[in-house]
Amino acid sequence: MWTRLKRLYHKMGSPKWFYEITTRWSKWFMAVGSILMLTGVVWGLAFAPADYLQGNSFRIIYIHVPASLLSQSAYIIMAVAGLVGLVWKMKMSFVVGKVIAPIGASLAILSLLTGAIWGKPTWGTWWVWDARLTSMLILLFLYFGVIAIYNAIENDEMANKAAAVLSIVGSINIPVIKYSVEWWNTLHQPATITLTKKPTMAPEMFIPLMLTILGFYCWFAVWVFARTRNEILFKERKTNWVKKLLLSEHKKTTGAQL
Repeated sequence: MWTRLKRLYHKMGSPKWFYEITTRWSKWFMAVGSILMLTGVVWGLAFAPADYLQGNSFRIIYIHVPASLLSQSAYIIMAVAGLVGLVWKMKMSFVVGKVIAPIGASLAILSLLTGAIWGKPTWGTWWVWDARLTSMLILLFLYFGVIAIYNAIENDEMANKAAAVLSIVGSINIPVIKYSVEWWNTLHQPATITLTKKPTMAPEMFIPLMLTILGFYCWFAVWVFARTRNEILFKERKTNWVKKLLLSEHKKTTGAQL
């Protein structure tokens, strides 16, 4: 078992292998993610019953909750990638961390925007300096910080190390986001989904939410794979395998046009 994991680890460090395997995986993640998201969103927005307290405004959770969860998960993955890059010197992990930053920032923005849309009819205001909201805003700034490092530092090695350090240090904010509603008195409701407790939502509300969350995660993988492959093509553009790949794609395109 350990030997297989070690072999997989070394394979993941190969840009060529990573490019080829994620090209195959992306098709499956895209198909499964599309089905899950379409089913979950349509079910949640059109067929799930209205909440007895919030009415139809609760339906924003089918976008808000997946975006919030995934923005935090993406940061954890980015921090782990940075740690792997610093400790084990795997260059591919730095690439993965780099491409996750703008995706995670987009998800954090979506989380904050949908939260504001939900907060207006529920709390009577678009924004409050609630512990959960404030820590989510800090998460967005951390993503911006990582992106700024890559844009400001031209030396790739220095940028990778600086971004990795910020990612690792900033990960302390993740448990703050998760437990903020328990540590402080906040307006934000407790977690909708926990691993240790039975869901408080009715199944006809909970099932489409889970489908949407899984769909978001599948599409996140598709986005990360696509952006990582683009980075690989740019960094490896002078290697023979990339030249052969681009030549093959050019021939396919030319043949299709003819």
